[in-house]
Amino acid sequence: MATALVIGASRGIGHELARQYLQAGWRVIATARKPADCDALAAMGAEIHTLDVTNVEAVAGLGWKLDGEHLDVAILNAGVYGPRHDGFPVQADFDNVMHTNVLAAMRLLPILAPLVATTNGRLAVLSSKMGSLSERHSAVGSLYRASKAALNSVLIDTALTFGREGVTCVAFHPGWVQTDMGGATADITVEQSAAGMIHTLANLPASNQALYLSYDGKTIGW
Repeated sequence: MATALVIGASRGIGHELARQYLQAGWRVIATARKPADCDALAAMGAEIHTLDVTNVEAVAGLGWKLDGEHLDVAILNAGVYGPRHDGFPVQADFDNVMHTNVLAAMRLLPILAPLVATTNGRLAVLSSKMGSLSERHSAVGSLYRASKAALNSVLIDTALTFGREGVTCVAFHPGWVQTDMGGATADITVEQSAAGMIHTLANLPASNQALYLSYDGKTIGW
């Protein structure tokens, strides 16, 4: 049975990724911060680990709990948008966004990549087209943009380290999705976004270089 790990599966895209992988007959390991969310994921059939990605002890503990696993797919979905204004950033907002979106990845990806290498599998992060430097045409959401550009950098470094070991690293733009972050008027549903990413990962040729893709498989410029 193929195994998928979804970090940050309490709601939205992460929850839907876990649901669709379970529906397809995969073994799913999922994380969430709150006990109620963990209970809901367990009721779906997922194996659960409680995790706050900003807690270094919890991240290290997850590495210990996953020791010996063979992951066909690992997806780091946890992330925050931060303030909706683009004024002078306060320290608390900067720390929250960067610790959640970037520092967590710097800690988690080196833990997950060796487990994905055992299957020549896929390691994905939920990035955003807003993190692109070459395709940027707006400064709106500058703190979020900076965090996703930094996340992409972390993924590229991960590919340089683990790509030769058989890990294909992907930064995903999930689309403009109808979630709490994207809003009700967004282009696509969480079901469409999750299904697109699952399909793209399943049909993706192995690569030792990091890939930056939309949920539907289209290439995005770094």
